[in-house]
Order: sequence, then C-alpha cells, then structure tokens
Amino acid sequence: MTMDVEMKTTDPPGSPTKKPPMNRYALSCALLASMTSVLLGYDIGVMSGANIFIQKDLKLSDVEVEIVSGILSLYSLIGAFAAGRTSDYLGRRMAILIAGAFFFSGSVFMGLAKNYALLMVGRFIAGIGVGFGMMVAPCYTAEVSPASARGLLTSLGEVFINVGILLGYVSNFAFSKLRLDLGWRFMLGIGIIPSIFIMLGILVMPESPRWLVMQGRIGDAKKVLDKTSDSKEEAILRLADIKATAGIPEDCNDDVVKVSESQSRGGGVYKELLWKPTRAVRHIVVALIGINFFQQIIGIDAVVLYSPRIFAKAGITSHDKQLLCTVAVGIIKTMFILVATFTLDKIGRRPLLLSTIFAMFVSLCCLGTGLTVVDRSGKTVMWAIGVSITAVLAYVASFSVGVGPVNWVYCSEILPLRLRAQGLGLGVAVNRTFSGTISMTFLTLSKALTTGGAFFLFAGITVVAWVFVFFLLPETRGKNLEETEKLFGDLNWKKKERQSASANAANATI
Repeated sequence: MTMDVEMKTTDPPGSPTKKPPMNRYALSCALLASMTSVLLGYDIGVMSGANIFIQKDLKLSDVEVEIVSGILSLYSLIGAFAAGRTSDYLGRRMAILIAGAFFFSGSVFMGLAKNYALLMVGRFIAGIGVGFGMMVAPCYTAEVSPASARGLLTSLGEVFINVGILLGYVSNFAFSKLRLDLGWRFMLGIGIIPSIFIMLGILVMPESPRWLVMQGRIGDAKKVLDKTSDSKEEAILRLADIKATAGIPEDCNDDVVKVSESQSRGGGVYKELLWKPTRAVRHIVVALIGINFFQQIIGIDAVVLYSPRIFAKAGITSHDKQLLCTVAVGIIKTMFILVATFTLDKIGRRPLLLSTIFAMFVSLCCLGTGLTVVDRSGKTVMWAIGVSITAVLAYVASFSVGVGPVNWVYCSEILPLRLRAQGLGLGVAVNRTFSGTISMTFLTLSKALTTGGAFFLFAGITVVAWVFVFFLLPETRGKNLEETEKLFGDLNWKKKERQSASANAANATI
C-alpha cells in the first residue's frame, strides 16, 4: 500500500501522462486494413487523366465523361450498405477480402473494355469493392487500435487514399505516351496490383476483437486485445467495456458465450439509428451525416478528379505540363496527410477541422479569383496562373490535414459498438452520394457559373461547414470508443466536457 502511494506521488499533480510507445502489432493491422483505401485513391487519381484519353478514344461528350468519372462513387453505395451487414455477419476480415476481390474484377473489366457499356460494367464492379473497403477499413482499424494511437492509426486510411491518388497521377503520366487506345486501358487495368496485395494481406490479419465479442468468442477477443493494447491493464479494461456494450456480464470469463442471433448478426440496427433513435444516437447520426456531407460538398473531388482541366482553364495548355501539375497535387496531398497523421492525437479533432476548413475557404476564394481573372482577360496572366496553382495546392494540403482524415477517424469513434458497422455504412453512403454528385456535375456547373464561379460556390459552403463543426461536433481525442457516446445528446456538450476535464484533474491530484 505504501508503495502505491509513493508511486502516485512521484509525478506532480496535473502533470501530463507520458504517451506509451506505438503498438507495432496494432500498427501492422491498421496498415493492412488501410490498404483498401488505395483502391479509391487510385481510381480518383487515374480517372483525372484517363478521362481525357477515354473521351478522345470513345468519342464521348462532356456529360458522358462526367458520368463515367463519377458513377463509381454512386455504385459504391451498394458496397457500403452491403458491407455493414456483411461485416457484422461474416466478420471484418472477410469484408475486406470481398473489397479486394471486387476491385480486382472491376479493374480487369475496365482494362479490357472495348466500349462505353463494358467500361461502365467495370466501374460498377469496382465501385462495389470501393464501397466495401471504405466502410470496413476505418471500422476495423478503430476496433483494433488502443486509445492512445487511434487517431493516428484510423487516419492511415486517408494516407493510403492519397498514396493511391498519387499513384494514379503517376500512372497517367507514365502511360500517356502509349497509343491512344492502349494508354487509358493500362491506366485502369493496373489497378489489379493493389487488389492482389489486399487479398494476400488478409491472411495474416486478426479479426476485430469487438466483432469477436459480439459473436460470443471472448477468449479469441482477449488474445487480440492483449496484442493490440498498450498494457495488460488496458486490455482488461477494453474487454470489460466491450462486454458491457454487448450486454455480457463483466464477471463472465468463459472463452465462448451464447449471444442472441440479432445481436451477433447486426439485426435491428437501422431501426435504432434512424427510426427510433435515442437523443444521443440522433445527435451522433446528425454528426455522422453532416461531416460526410461537408467532406464532399466542398469540392475536393472536383479539384482532384478534374485537376488537368482546372490547370488548362488557368492557362496551362500543354497536356504534359497539366499532368505534371496533377502529380504535384498528389505529392502535396500525400505529404500533408502525414502531418495530420502525427497531429491528430496531439492537437485533437476539432482544432484541426476548424483551422483547416478556414484555410480551405481562403484557398477556394483565391482559386476562384485567379480563374476568373484568366477567363475574363482572354490572354495569359502569369500572376493569375501562379495564384491558381498555389491555391489548388493550398486547398488540397488543407483538406489532407483536416477534414480528409478527421472524417474517418471521427465517424469510427462516435458510433457505439452495436451500431458501428452499419452506421459507418450509412456514413460512407452519404459520402459517396455527394462525391458522385460533385464528380458528375462539375463540368456542367462550370459551364453554368464559370469554373471560377464554381469555386466561389464551394467557398461559401465551407463557411456553413465551419459553423456546423463549431456547434455540433464534440472533441473525442483520447477517449475510449465506449466513452464517446456520453458526449452526445446535449448541445451543452462543451460544459460537460469541461466538467469531465475538471473531474479528471481532481482525480489526478488524489
């Protein structure tokens, strides 16, 4: 007892707790799961250049280009909704395997497509794979991660999206010199490579401990938690929290217990999410839908998917220079996502969101101004070209530090265990719906408002996004997944957060 007292008094009251070293096993699991995000990133990046060559080769209109570029996001809705129930029924690992298999098949179809119809079939198949991957990867990563590194590990999905985008841009440049009818087919068909790595990686991944508990496999879940927690004590606490959420008595130590079929297979989730939610769940659903809506409606896919056309509007006429500029966009996005990866658990979710949304507002205003000046002058205006290029790079950098990675981290944290898989499916569905909407309407919108006017519209939307985050999204940094639900259901969450912090400080001085 004396030793305990001495240990507690060695650190001065209120001193910060030393962060434990990174759990390498949890990191490995997160890296393998997050590889599924390469699929989406590669498709976005490669279509930015491939659609130029597809349009020339297949003699497509701008509307047809918009559809073939953005339709994958809408097709991914099917995968996102199916993945929620599938991952509850078959497990997170099997859902990740399904994602890889669908994208592999879709890439083969797209690479061999001889006409527009077959290309759309390939987009449909690949879209289902993307939907599966986007839903399952953040869910799995959040469930294996210790609280100390959950922000970093869950943001790896966005890191791999950016890696995929960069690879897509590089692929565009590398294959652009091939014959017109071969270049774009190689660009799309080479997407089979990341799919193969994903399907091989699944062989060494453990199952999610939370899913194992929901199946009544307590012994297996304990083994995974022992490997993915920062200490034995944390593993015990995490298991107790999960058991409590799953309705399993804390003193039940059997390796296998019987659970209800509806619970183990995710039954009744949408009723609790949408039809009869509690006050806390209603707030969570608003946050979930809102952050996914704003992540896409502020125009990121317009910038990433149509960047060669944007640079052309800015006054860069050479195809090679346009594609090189898009490679620069990919490099900047990848570099700055690493900044977010290492600051999420230090700074917190809200500060990153609020500061970077403001930075995106400024960047979009500058981009709109630069493009408008070039459009109205009718000649080359070097300073406006420089402003436009700088604004695009600043915009994607801000997105990659803030709303890009934070969205997936935040959504995977706020959903209670019983609602997590299918709730994330709902979030992905909203995300992909508006991604597809922007991708499939940007060229038309640019003709109606001018390209500069379209970006002024996106700038106005970022103001609404900032207000939404400020008033409705509580901070979740450092909290266990089972604790975050308590932050929701009361718009005075800031007061509750201060009270919680005061209570923790008081406990630290005891």
